Amino acid sequence: MIAKAKTKYLRISPKKMKQILDLIKGKNTYAAISVLNNLNKKASFLVKKVLNSAINNAKTKGFDLKQLYVSKCIANSGPSWKRFRAASFGRAVPVLKRTTHLEIELDLLPETLANNTIVKEEKSKKKTVVRKKVKNKKAAK
Repeated sequence: MIAKAKTKYLRISPKKMKQILDLIKGKNTYAAISVLNNLNKKASFLVKKVLNSAINNAKTKGFDLKQLYVSKCIANSGPSWKRFRAASFGRAVPVLKRTTHLEIELDLLPETLANNTIVKEEKSKKKTVVRKKVKNKKAAK
């Protein structure tokens, strides 16, 4: 971890935030900013602010932006605001207005580590299991 930025109590659900974070995870800083600039979502504006904060933290430490990438982005759920909505027959239905704690970490690109030796991370291959449908033995008799 080279630089990190956090923000808490963002007024958006973590589920919506994670959709945006999946798009920028693993990209270099320039690519991540360009992706966020072209998205028409509220979450992209909030993520861009936190990403710029992390970039500025890296600049103050003296790192070049071309060497950095988004290594870790986490959107955890914060406390929910409890509200009520009117329903039929004079009832009230609870509404949860969710909040998010967002954390973004920047790190050096793998090519720039250890005197330009390339470090590759291999993804594990998932095996798909195909199961045949078995008829009920009692129904067959």
